[in-house]
Amino acid sequence: MTVKPAAGAGEMRRPGRFSGIGPLMLVWSGQAVSLVGSAVLRFAFIIEVWSTGEQATAVTALSLCALLPQALFSPFAGAIIDRIRKRSALQIADVGGFLTVGLLSLVHFFGGGLEAWQVYPATVFLGISSAFQLPALTAAVPLLVRKDQLGRANGLLAGAKSAAGICGPALGGIMVAVSGIGAVLVIDLASYAFALIGVRIVRMRDDKVPEGAGAPRSKIVAEAVEGLRYLFRQPSLRDMTVNFCTVNLVMVFGFAVIQPMVLLKSGNGALAAVNSAIGVGGVVGGLLMAAWGGPKNRGRGMMLGIVGMCLTAQIAMALAGGVAGWCAAILLGALLMTLVNASMQAIVQTKVPREWQGRVFGAVMFLSQISVPLATAVSGPLADHLFEPQAGDGSGVFVVLGPLFGDAPGSGMAGMLFLAGVAGLAVALWGLASRSIRDIDVLLPDIDDGTEAQGGEKDDAVRA
Repeated sequence: MTVKPAAGAGEMRRPGRFSGIGPLMLVWSGQAVSLVGSAVLRFAFIIEVWSTGEQATAVTALSLCALLPQALFSPFAGAIIDRIRKRSALQIADVGGFLTVGLLSLVHFFGGGLEAWQVYPATVFLGISSAFQLPALTAAVPLLVRKDQLGRANGLLAGAKSAAGICGPALGGIMVAVSGIGAVLVIDLASYAFALIGVRIVRMRDDKVPEGAGAPRSKIVAEAVEGLRYLFRQPSLRDMTVNFCTVNLVMVFGFAVIQPMVLLKSGNGALAAVNSAIGVGGVVGGLLMAAWGGPKNRGRGMMLGIVGMCLTAQIAMALAGGVAGWCAAILLGALLMTLVNASMQAIVQTKVPREWQGRVFGAVMFLSQISVPLATAVSGPLADHLFEPQAGDGSGVFVVLGPLFGDAPGSGMAGMLFLAGVAGLAVALWGLASRSIRDIDVLLPDIDDGTEAQGGEKDDAVRA
């Protein structure tokens, strides 16, 4: 059912596409700075664990420590988000990161310096904090902008994350080389503080504690399960999420070895360049999404985007022979990934009632990303103990792949990336052939929550 605009709403929309997004920009700026600080620290962590033995397993284990708690805790985080104000949920994510990095800073400056093993538990706690961040931020966006601005707003947020990928590796590489990890910890700590300030000075429209959320009979586990049940009651949302889960399983099998592959082939400078290219692609994708708003048919657009990601960021990158080729391929893949993720978020924001969005986003994150830790866990050992040795002596699958990738160090991981791209391409084509995913905008109607009429309000949501 279409919502009729309130009196004067047409005039309120006339100033332009981005009118009335002052509150969003305040939240966006704080999160952007925080993401840069986190990217700097993440790059420093990678260098720290790689320096202990130059093993792909060590790098993928670090990724696993971030991904597994984030995936497992997402449904519970979503249930908590639906019980409280969205601004409070965002603060939980920022405070969690602030306390974790603060503790690491104390250990480093007053405990004799960090040891490599301490990076892993810290990454686990940062992963738990991240489980709150994406569902809370995505559920908060409809409280900050009009419904017709959701695609653009999601593009800005995705662009901020990608911008961190530009600044983080470059700044992290310089700071680790010049001043060590201590300065990196201080920067990340300050970035979390800045993000908290941005959230604190914004009042979100209709950001209220849901009625009955604090009832004694209400259980977090039960509410988390309800989010999963809601998702599976909607065939299109269910099929979209299952497809994303499968895509992540096969694609992350290759993505997990990109960093060790680049380190093994070309060193720290090449990795910083590749990570920065990911950021450039994401920023361009975010700006494109912010100006464009996304494809009219979001289901078909998402699947075509995943096809493009497999062809560029995996197959083309595996076949590229050096840093320039890697950067070009991963830049295009990151651009497409931003469009895919922003479109998926806009679908949930417009198809799921507001009071369910925290739980549903948590369920989507859990189901679409639970395959990621599995793929990450097996990819490192397989790279070190199967694919790299086979590439070196031309055995196994490298009887066929050997002419493409050679036998130099890193060739086995390039072969893994190629195979993951081929498998991901097949899964994406399956999703494109599925009408429940391809035509999700038609099959699943938009919710009627009045946000289009309310969204024209002036920027009185910002308070001192």
